[in-house]
Amino acid sequence: MCLIALTALSAALATAQAVHGTTTLMVMPFDNHSKVSGLDWISEACPEVLSQRMSSPKVNVVTRDDRIFAFDRAGIPAAVHPSRATVFNTAEQMGADYVVLGSYAVDGSALQVSAQLLDIKKLRLYPPVQSNGLLADFVDLQTSLAWELLRQMPNPPQVTQQQFMKAFAPIPLNAFENYIRGVMSTSRQLKIRYFKEAIRLNPSYTLAELQLGKVYYDNHEYEQAAAALGKIPKDDSAIGQATFLLGMSEYYRGSLDRAYTAFSYLATRLPLIEVYNNLGVVDARRGRRTAALEYFSKAVATDPNDPDYRFNLALALFKNGDATGAARQLKEELQRRPTDAEAKSLLEMINRGVTAPSTVTATTASGSPATPAGQPRIPIERIKRDYDEAFYRQLETEINNLNEQRPTNTGKGNQSLTHVDRGKQLLAKNANTDAEHEFRDAVAADGSNAAAHAGLAEALERRGDASNARAEAETSLRLQPNASAYFVLARLDLKQNQIQPATEAVDKALALEPANPTGLALQREVAAKRTASQVR
Repeated sequence: MCLIALTALSAALATAQAVHGTTTLMVMPFDNHSKVSGLDWISEACPEVLSQRMSSPKVNVVTRDDRIFAFDRAGIPAAVHPSRATVFNTAEQMGADYVVLGSYAVDGSALQVSAQLLDIKKLRLYPPVQSNGLLADFVDLQTSLAWELLRQMPNPPQVTQQQFMKAFAPIPLNAFENYIRGVMSTSRQLKIRYFKEAIRLNPSYTLAELQLGKVYYDNHEYEQAAAALGKIPKDDSAIGQATFLLGMSEYYRGSLDRAYTAFSYLATRLPLIEVYNNLGVVDARRGRRTAALEYFSKAVATDPNDPDYRFNLALALFKNGDATGAARQLKEELQRRPTDAEAKSLLEMINRGVTAPSTVTATTASGSPATPAGQPRIPIERIKRDYDEAFYRQLETEINNLNEQRPTNTGKGNQSLTHVDRGKQLLAKNANTDAEHEFRDAVAADGSNAAAHAGLAEALERRGDASNARAEAETSLRLQPNASAYFVLARLDLKQNQIQPATEAVDKALALEPANPTGLALQREVAAKRTASQVR
């Protein structure tokens, strides 16, 4: 990360503070109070679990990379635990609201962990919370600790401790240890070895798969990177970053159609302008000049101050035969970045009357367009290599919070409906974790909203929490009969081969919504299972 990135991070965190309901948290490595050697990996493992468990639309957690970079700029290496005063000063400079400090001790197979919440704004250190148990249950113990810490913060969990812990898939300790050692390692070979071992021990360990893909990507091993990143499921919380890196890997491999597919899918999940820019770059390389021009125009309209977007738009206009428009964009770009040699070169070519080739030229081994003999070299489009989903999510949350604070939306019923609408949109994009947060907020705002409970039931069902999904669906139906809740019950019954209850649930749903395509599909599935069971 560069200084510009840190400035952007600090600005984003500062903006978050301006909106009530959004909190920024930094989790520090825990102090090792054990007398046993070889357990230093737990120091970094504690913030890894807590960061994952405490992150939500209302809690923005500073990433490990951002934390390390900030302390490195303060002269504190990653291997050194800073003093409490240094932690406070750095957190304050970064705009964090809270910091988690902690320690751990291992005695044989027993683990004791203690954590405290430091309120940066009020200069308050909260009473410590503890979690004790077997070292083998490390992840569960940290998850329990996360719930206790969140209860001390604004917007505490709206679920019980047991429900909170069930929300996260179990991770075997040996797989998790390998994952953490991979994260901490500075050696590429060791990182690959540790992440591969974590995946071998836990084949569904998508975070390890993501980290493995990032190691390959950073080392320009794009084929291996694409193979790893392509294994992450669409409904996983890591799919955003994984898909972006997958698109970049395919782009650098020259697989432009696959790159477009990846970026296009990502654009349906998040309207990130760098993704639209990259779609334009890929389309330009594929010879789809009109489509590329549309993407670059959208990028500039959204962020007119980014010189790369404006340069790409100028290049697209030039290739589409609009030399006047291209020259205008280049002059605008050069006002922002006077030292841009490529922009100057392209503008000079336009002033000399050079025109773009009418057809797409061949490409070099690196994917760049080849320049025919005797013709000036046309610059290539600039792709965005950085992806910041967290920043977008932060802004999205701030907008949502502001909308909820408007006078027309002060009623609990209206707030609940807003959360339900957003939850449904997120479910449609397979962003199930975010959808669950929205439905929980909807229930918290208005516990009598049947649609909120039905939506939460579906989100829980997708996560594999069948018992709580059933409970939420039944709660929804007690409040008001609705097809969505009946569909959840029908699918849960089908998974347990309970054909008669599934049939009854589908029939009740279709009585409410006879033409519902989900219900009709479930009806066919139930009939097929009934026939199969009769044959057996």
